[in-house]
Amino acid sequence: MKFCSHCGSDAVTFSIPEGDDRPRHLCGGCGAIHYINPRVIVGVLPYLGDRVLLCKRAIEPRLGLWTLPAGFMENGETSEEGALRESWEEARANIRVDDLYTVYDIPHINQVYLIYRGELTDTNFGAGPESLEVELFREEEIPWQEIAFPIMSETLTHYFSDRREGSYPLHRGVITRKL
Repeated sequence: MKFCSHCGSDAVTFSIPEGDDRPRHLCGGCGAIHYINPRVIVGVLPYLGDRVLLCKRAIEPRLGLWTLPAGFMENGETSEEGALRESWEEARANIRVDDLYTVYDIPHINQVYLIYRGELTDTNFGAGPESLEVELFREEEIPWQEIAFPIMSETLTHYFSDRREGSYPLHRGVITRKL
Protein backbone atom coordinates (compact mmCIF):
# COMPACT_ATOMS: atom_id res chain seq x y z
CA MET A 1 0.00 0.00 0.00
CA LYS A 2 1.48 3.31 -1.06
CA PHE A 3 -1.35 5.74 -0.32
CA CYS A 4 -3.90 5.97 2.47
CA SER A 5 -7.42 5.24 1.21
CA HIS A 6 -8.82 7.57 3.91
CA CYS A 7 -6.84 10.75 3.34
CA GLY A 8 -4.64 10.10 0.28
CA SER A 9 -1.37 10.63 2.16
CA ASP A 10 1.75 8.89 0.92
CA ALA A 11 3.01 8.53 4.48
CA VAL A 12 1.94 4.90 4.82
CA THR A 13 4.23 2.56 6.72
CA PHE A 14 4.05 -1.14 7.53
CA SER A 15 4.57 -1.62 11.25
CA ILE A 16 2.93 -2.89 14.41
CA PRO A 17 0.38 -0.41 15.81
CA GLU A 18 0.44 0.29 19.52
CA GLY A 19 -1.53 -2.40 21.35
CA ASP A 20 -1.50 -4.78 18.38
CA ASP A 21 0.57 -7.89 17.75
CA ARG A 22 1.15 -7.89 13.98
CA PRO A 23 2.22 -5.43 11.29
CA ARG A 24 -0.45 -3.34 9.57
CA HIS A 25 -0.42 -0.51 7.06
CA LEU A 26 -0.46 2.71 9.08
CA CYS A 27 -1.06 6.21 7.78
CA GLY A 28 1.33 8.79 9.19
CA GLY A 29 -1.00 11.54 7.91
CA CYS A 30 -4.39 10.72 9.46
CA GLY A 31 -3.44 7.81 11.73
CA ALA A 32 -5.72 5.27 10.01
CA ILE A 33 -4.90 1.62 10.50
CA HIS A 34 -5.62 -0.40 7.36
CA TYR A 35 -6.70 -3.94 8.20
CA ILE A 36 -6.47 -6.47 5.40
CA ASN A 37 -8.47 -9.53 6.31
CA PRO A 38 -9.03 -12.91 4.64
CA ARG A 39 -11.47 -13.21 1.78
CA VAL A 40 -14.47 -15.49 2.13
CA ILE A 41 -15.32 -17.74 -0.79
CA VAL A 42 -18.78 -19.30 -0.82
CA GLY A 43 -20.15 -22.03 -3.02
CA VAL A 44 -22.37 -25.07 -3.41
CA LEU A 45 -21.82 -28.72 -4.16
CA PRO A 46 -24.93 -29.15 -6.34
CA TYR A 47 -26.18 -32.72 -6.64
CA LEU A 48 -28.99 -34.51 -8.40
CA GLY A 49 -29.39 -38.18 -7.54
CA ASP A 50 -25.93 -39.75 -7.81
CA ARG A 51 -24.44 -36.90 -9.87
CA VAL A 52 -22.81 -33.56 -9.06
CA LEU A 53 -22.75 -30.42 -11.16
CA LEU A 54 -19.35 -29.02 -12.12
CA CYS A 55 -18.43 -25.90 -14.04
CA LYS A 56 -15.54 -25.58 -16.50
CA ARG A 57 -13.87 -22.24 -15.76
CA ALA A 58 -13.97 -19.53 -18.45
CA ILE A 59 -11.70 -17.23 -16.44
CA GLU A 60 -8.33 -17.30 -14.72
CA PRO A 61 -7.14 -18.60 -12.41
CA ARG A 62 -7.25 -22.18 -13.68
CA LEU A 63 -9.04 -21.40 -16.95
CA GLY A 64 -10.46 -24.53 -18.59
CA LEU A 65 -10.45 -26.67 -15.44
CA TRP A 66 -13.48 -27.95 -13.54
CA THR A 67 -14.81 -26.63 -10.23
CA LEU A 68 -17.88 -26.39 -8.07
CA PRO A 69 -19.74 -23.09 -8.47
CA ALA A 70 -18.16 -20.72 -5.96
CA GLY A 71 -16.81 -17.20 -5.63
CA PHE A 72 -16.23 -14.25 -3.36
CA MET A 73 -18.92 -13.41 -0.83
CA GLU A 74 -20.30 -9.90 -1.31
CA ASN A 75 -21.04 -7.29 1.33
CA GLY A 76 -24.65 -7.32 2.47
CA GLU A 77 -25.34 -11.01 1.85
CA THR A 78 -25.27 -14.11 4.01
CA SER A 79 -22.88 -16.90 3.11
CA GLU A 80 -25.82 -19.03 1.93
CA GLU A 81 -27.17 -16.20 -0.22
CA GLY A 82 -23.73 -15.74 -1.72
CA ALA A 83 -23.40 -19.46 -2.45
CA LEU A 84 -26.76 -19.47 -4.22
CA ARG A 85 -25.85 -16.31 -6.17
CA GLU A 86 -22.58 -17.88 -7.31
CA SER A 87 -24.42 -21.05 -8.37
CA TRP A 88 -26.75 -18.94 -10.48
CA GLU A 89 -23.96 -16.78 -11.94
CA GLU A 90 -21.71 -19.69 -12.89
CA ALA A 91 -24.16 -22.50 -13.66
CA ARG A 92 -27.62 -20.91 -13.92
CA ALA A 93 -28.53 -23.55 -11.34
CA ASN A 94 -31.57 -23.48 -9.08
CA ILE A 95 -30.64 -25.14 -5.80
CA ARG A 96 -32.28 -26.01 -2.49
CA VAL A 97 -29.53 -25.77 0.13
CA ASP A 98 -29.29 -28.69 2.56
CA ASP A 99 -26.53 -27.54 4.90
CA LEU A 100 -23.05 -26.14 5.30
CA TYR A 101 -20.80 -28.97 4.20
CA THR A 102 -17.13 -27.97 4.15
CA VAL A 103 -15.16 -25.18 5.80
CA TYR A 104 -11.54 -24.83 4.72
CA ASP A 105 -8.90 -22.32 5.67
CA ILE A 106 -6.20 -21.58 3.12
CA PRO A 107 -3.93 -19.27 5.12
CA HIS A 108 -1.14 -18.86 2.56
CA ILE A 109 -3.56 -17.09 0.19
CA ASN A 110 -5.73 -15.51 2.92
CA GLN A 111 -8.94 -17.32 2.01
CA VAL A 112 -11.71 -19.12 3.87
CA TYR A 113 -14.04 -21.41 1.90
CA LEU A 114 -17.61 -22.20 2.93
CA ILE A 115 -19.18 -24.83 0.68
CA TYR A 116 -22.82 -25.81 1.09
CA ARG A 117 -24.40 -29.05 -0.08
CA GLY A 118 -27.56 -28.50 -2.10
CA GLU A 119 -29.93 -30.35 -4.38
CA LEU A 120 -30.68 -29.12 -7.88
CA THR A 121 -34.40 -28.35 -8.06
CA ASP A 122 -34.50 -28.82 -11.84
CA THR A 123 -32.25 -29.58 -14.80
CA ASN A 124 -32.55 -26.11 -16.33
CA PHE A 125 -28.89 -25.19 -15.81
CA GLY A 126 -26.29 -23.87 -18.22
CA ALA A 127 -23.02 -22.01 -18.45
CA GLY A 128 -22.99 -18.53 -17.01
CA PRO A 129 -20.47 -15.87 -18.06
CA GLU A 130 -17.66 -17.35 -15.91
CA SER A 131 -18.12 -20.92 -17.21
CA LEU A 132 -17.31 -22.55 -20.53
CA GLU A 133 -19.70 -25.42 -19.81
CA VAL A 134 -21.48 -27.13 -16.95
CA GLU A 135 -22.13 -30.82 -16.63
CA LEU A 136 -23.50 -33.43 -14.26
CA PHE A 137 -20.98 -36.15 -13.33
CA ARG A 138 -21.21 -39.47 -11.52
CA GLU A 139 -18.27 -40.25 -9.24
CA GLU A 140 -16.53 -42.46 -11.81
CA GLU A 141 -16.91 -39.73 -14.47
CA ILE A 142 -15.32 -36.88 -12.49
CA PRO A 143 -12.28 -35.50 -14.36
CA TRP A 144 -10.16 -35.69 -11.17
CA GLN A 145 -6.93 -34.58 -12.89
CA GLU A 146 -8.73 -31.49 -14.22
CA ILE A 147 -10.20 -30.18 -10.96
CA ALA A 148 -9.14 -26.56 -10.59
CA PHE A 149 -8.53 -26.25 -6.85
CA PRO A 150 -7.54 -28.59 -3.98
CA ILE A 151 -10.54 -27.47 -1.89
CA MET A 152 -12.87 -28.70 -4.62
CA SER A 153 -11.15 -32.09 -4.85
CA GLU A 154 -11.36 -32.43 -1.05
CA THR A 155 -15.05 -31.51 -1.01
CA LEU A 156 -15.90 -33.93 -3.83
CA THR A 157 -13.95 -36.73 -2.14
CA HIS A 158 -15.85 -36.16 1.13
CA TYR A 159 -19.16 -36.05 -0.70
CA PHE A 160 -18.85 -39.35 -2.50
CA SER A 161 -17.55 -41.08 0.64
CA ASP A 162 -20.36 -39.59 2.76
CA ARG A 163 -22.92 -40.52 0.12
CA ARG A 164 -21.89 -44.16 0.43
CA GLU A 165 -22.23 -43.90 4.23
CA GLY A 166 -25.57 -42.06 4.04
CA SER A 167 -24.42 -39.30 6.39
CA TYR A 168 -23.16 -35.78 5.59
CA PRO A 169 -21.25 -34.31 8.54
CA LEU A 170 -19.56 -30.92 8.43
CA HIS A 171 -15.96 -31.25 7.23
CA ARG A 172 -13.30 -28.76 8.30
CA GLY A 173 -9.69 -28.49 7.34
CA VAL A 174 -6.68 -26.48 6.34
CA ILE A 175 -5.08 -26.58 2.94
CA THR A 176 -1.40 -25.69 3.15
CA ARG A 177 0.95 -24.54 0.49
CA LYS A 178 2.64 -27.38 -1.32
CA LEU A 179 6.33 -26.62 -1.64
